[in-house]
Amino acid sequence: MLAVAVLLSSSAYTQRAPERMIDKSLITHKMQNLGKDIMTPEILWELGRVSAEGLSKDGKQLVFGVSNYNLGDNKSEKNLYVVPVSGGNAEVFTSSPGGESVIDITEQGDVVYLLAGQLWKKSLSGGEAMQLTDIEGGLSNVKFSPDKSHILFSRDVLIKDYHSTNKYKDLDKSNVYVYDNLDYRHWDSFNDGKFSHPFVARYNDGQLSELIDLLEGEPYYSPQAPFGGAEDYTWSPDSKAVLYVCKKKFGKDYATSTNTDIYRYDLGSNTTINLTEGMNGYDTNPTYSPDGQKLAWLSMKTDGYEADKNDLVVFDKSTNKRFNLTAEWDGTVNSYLWSKDNKKIYFTAPVKGTVQIFEVDLLMALKGRKGTSVKQISTGAFDISGIVGEVDGGFVVTSTTMTRAAEIYMYNTKSNTLSAITKVNDEIYAKLADTKVEGRFTKASDGEDLFSWVIYPPDFDPTKKYPTLLFAQGGPQSATTLGYSFRWNFQLMASQGYIVILPNRRGMPGWGEKWNADISKDWGGQSIRDYLSAIDDLAKEPYVDKSRIGAVGASYGGYSVFMLAGVHEGRFKSFISHCGLFDMTSWYGTTEELFFANHDLGGPYWDKTNEKTYTEYNPITHIDKWDTPIMIIQGGLDYRVPIGQGLEAFQAAQLKNIKSRLVYLPEENHWVLSGHNAQVWQREFFGWLKETL
Repeated sequence: MLAVAVLLSSSAYTQRAPERMIDKSLITHKMQNLGKDIMTPEILWELGRVSAEGLSKDGKQLVFGVSNYNLGDNKSEKNLYVVPVSGGNAEVFTSSPGGESVIDITEQGDVVYLLAGQLWKKSLSGGEAMQLTDIEGGLSNVKFSPDKSHILFSRDVLIKDYHSTNKYKDLDKSNVYVYDNLDYRHWDSFNDGKFSHPFVARYNDGQLSELIDLLEGEPYYSPQAPFGGAEDYTWSPDSKAVLYVCKKKFGKDYATSTNTDIYRYDLGSNTTINLTEGMNGYDTNPTYSPDGQKLAWLSMKTDGYEADKNDLVVFDKSTNKRFNLTAEWDGTVNSYLWSKDNKKIYFTAPVKGTVQIFEVDLLMALKGRKGTSVKQISTGAFDISGIVGEVDGGFVVTSTTMTRAAEIYMYNTKSNTLSAITKVNDEIYAKLADTKVEGRFTKASDGEDLFSWVIYPPDFDPTKKYPTLLFAQGGPQSATTLGYSFRWNFQLMASQGYIVILPNRRGMPGWGEKWNADISKDWGGQSIRDYLSAIDDLAKEPYVDKSRIGAVGASYGGYSVFMLAGVHEGRFKSFISHCGLFDMTSWYGTTEELFFANHDLGGPYWDKTNEKTYTEYNPITHIDKWDTPIMIIQGGLDYRVPIGQGLEAFQAAQLKNIKSRLVYLPEENHWVLSGHNAQVWQREFFGWLKETL
């Protein structure tokens, strides 16, 4: 296990430090001029990854998790810690092998957590941990009913005999999948006929009885596949009903729709009703107000549009009416939290290159007063990635910057300041040279203001010239803000001597609903011109070496790199595309979430109304102009952008005698999750840039 005491601030943590499991001969990262370290791939993976797990009922103690990666074993280890919200030393709370996740913190101060699929309990005041359950197959996504008489959890259930060993019992050594419909694979796995279902059971001192499968026999997922969790269901305040999120569609209908609904299952009558009938997009994250009189959830209005404006909707039991609280606000909601007094809802949302806290006044909204009832609470050069809880004087939040991984802070609403509660990575960052981050506005080709973040190398000297990277964001409708990535890490890129520019091009939330929507059916249009405008503007600076400019990106960003390779007219000297879309026709025929392709591309390639998507906005159409070195990275288990996309691009580059390289990761999906694979990824990434820039 990576040494927590080495990785975390020694003043705040008191745990003996085992030997660090990293080959120090691989690390050459001193800056001669600064006398400080610079960020390297090895240091990046030494950082503790912090998660907020919960607050005590009085709001005075925070339980948080820290995951540390052991590159020697290529495994991650997560433990829990407790720290006063007011500040002070963090104490180790759990240290068992495995990853603990908090389920509940009781009024009595007991922390109930999940470890290896079983429930454990330990008091905040200390003492020994007690195992509560020993359930065959384990538990996941656990939630207790408010009166603690029942438990809600999820479990995979075999519904369809897709695999040959289920279909033909006498052929137990076969390995064949047989399908008659779509949804045959999703994200990184083929559908084996199992569907995640919510279960309710009576709970008594760790014993479960009277298990009820709320979707018994039905080929539907709840939580949602592939990333849904416990946020996809909740208990009614009286413990008599369960609310769960589900897209009750199968096969082709499932693959072409985003219409999830919120269902209410009544334990007494064993009946289910649809609470969001007629609401045709994503309906997710149901949560009751503290007094139990109102139900809130997040809602998108358009079926098939995964990046539609995410609104905050409330159902008021006293009036039996439903209200869209953010209908008149020109933004999209990430996540939300009820205020303790039931009068407001706080939420996070992207805004102008950051993610901030907002509030909506329920009294104003529910009375139907004209004008928006939304107010921005926080401002600053940081992202508020989540609101942990409301406490006296402000909020406990998780926050990042482009040069600081997530930590947990107290956000003071009076002074508009963040003060650190956790300081997990302070010791490492204190040894690293600073990398400056600045905002920059450019005039886009259509006259609109285009904002970019620019990050500079340590010890930046404007009298010198630097190689420069244009980063193309994926999504396409995901924000480039002050988040912190452990792969596309801009602090790391800048620390290797590159200036990096991150344009907030068309299609990014935070600049209004229209700006976000304008990229749909226009993938190769204005957003690509935005990239060119941003890099052309930055290239006017005397410190940018125009002979050493590259473009890098993943997913839609990888598509952007492929497009730029055909239209850049000599601007770029090197490209890197990770899991990029190369041929829109073959991509449409092999990707799994067809609702996305249908909305953003306009539909299938055989529909002539979509001709522009599959010709002018298709990278293969511009392959005759490719003449620049390019590295192509492809995951073997990527079913969102399947392997053929990367292989086609590499083969084309090779046959055109363009300097090119294929980095194939057979066990990775759309992302890179293995520590060792990530190290290879970084070494190949920077090795290629060193060769070509």
